Amino acid sequence: MTIYEIKRRTSKTSYFFCRKTMKFFGQRLRDFRVRKQADKYLIYTVEKKTKALFDPKDNSLKVII
Repeated sequence: MTIYEIKRRTSKTSYFFCRKTMKFFGQRLRDFRVRKQADKYLIYTVEKKTKALFDPKDNSLKVII
């Protein structure tokens, strides 16, 4: 699964990837990486400042600090 697919699937339930939020944090979609973990996906930035878990079963996104 790509970051673009995750953004599309969470667009109605989360503001994590909205334009204003990403601009505020100075991030772009190409800055993110996705890694599969068992039944979820770990999303993180190259600088590892941002981490989140995406659950494809219910399209939920949980930010990890």
